[in-house]
Amino acid sequence: MDSQLKKGVLDVCVLHAISKSESYGYKIISDLQGIIEISESTLYPILKRLESGGYLSTRTAEHGGRLRRYYNITADGNKKLLSGKTDLLEIISIHKKLFGGEL
Repeated sequence: MDSQLKKGVLDVCVLHAISKSESYGYKIISDLQGIIEISESTLYPILKRLESGGYLSTRTAEHGGRLRRYYNITADGNKKLLSGKTDLLEIISIHKKLFGGEL
């Protein structure tokens, strides 16, 4: 898959996982298991980029004697998620037109 396309798909997947409720790295990876393969080394730069862009907010709290960073989606993050969903639906539509009804 094209790296730019995959980057956009991963952003949408991460935002979707966090849109349901506050989350943290390992849980996001677990929530996306079976949907898309994502490693910690891929996830954390995505989270940092989304946070820098204003799409996520974070808080740090102690859990089991260690600090854990929790992520929440912002209003701008919800807009980006909706835009990403629209883009994915457009890609599906193009695919169906080119190759027929089956994905």
